Amino acid sequence: MEKLDRLGWAAGLNLVAYGVRIGIRTNRPEILERAASVMPPGCTRAAGRVADRILSLTVGGRDSNRNVRRFHLLYSDALPLARTHDLDEVFALLEDHVKLYVAETAPRLVFVHAGAVAWRGRAIVLPGLSYSGKSTLVAALVKAGATYYSDEYAVLDARGRVHPFPCALQERTETGTRAVPPTALGGAPGARPLPVGLVAVAAYAPHVSWRPRRLSPGRGILELLAHTVPARVRPKDALGALRSAVFAAPVLKGQRGEAVETAAALLRTLDAMDD
Repeated sequence: MEKLDRLGWAAGLNLVAYGVRIGIRTNRPEILERAASVMPPGCTRAAGRVADRILSLTVGGRDSNRNVRRFHLLYSDALPLARTHDLDEVFALLEDHVKLYVAETAPRLVFVHAGAVAWRGRAIVLPGLSYSGKSTLVAALVKAGATYYSDEYAVLDARGRVHPFPCALQERTETGTRAVPPTALGGAPGARPLPVGLVAVAAYAPHVSWRPRRLSPGRGILELLAHTVPARVRPKDALGALRSAVFAAPVLKGQRGEAVETAAALLRTLDAMDD
């Protein structure tokens, strides 16, 4: 870290995301705005020079004196993250690394790999791994009128309420993924924490209907714990938030077919709880 500190950094930026302080420094001031654009949603500029994690980005390219192409380098504190000629790859790694670091260390918050939407004052949480179909189900819920909270993380506080993490939805394409804002689906991002009304562990399978079974609170907590980012480093915080989240919310588990049909069924289930 001391060797990096001695380098001639031309510009820097301090940010705060969910209580985590991130510092970014670079040899090229013009790339700071792009770096800020890949930070977690809700990230704000911060005063001062104290940071929980420092990201150091050296932009390479052609050497003006020699016919040499220098590598772009990215460090997290003293840990090397990237050494590549592809600057897009550097920013993708920067985005993923900071998101995960925030999810692991955010004070008083517990990040769960899950989609989340709001319906009539309560949150629906959809835990699942990447490429498990949760983004497709979240999109269907938003199109059906639900308020968008996240397709990546359900952010829980100690009371079990879900906070927004409104990054763009990731829609799969033939060549990869593309970012889709909730407004493009006719929806809007949430703005305040809400209690959990329903947890649905819904794994996609073709040609099936959504006929879930209800789990006990203990089994429901275990299902969520398997997708909880800080479960190992902050187990007490994680278990406390999960217990609060499922205290009055049913946890359903089953295979689902088409997202549109499953979304309608989930909204009906939540509505029926008010009857």
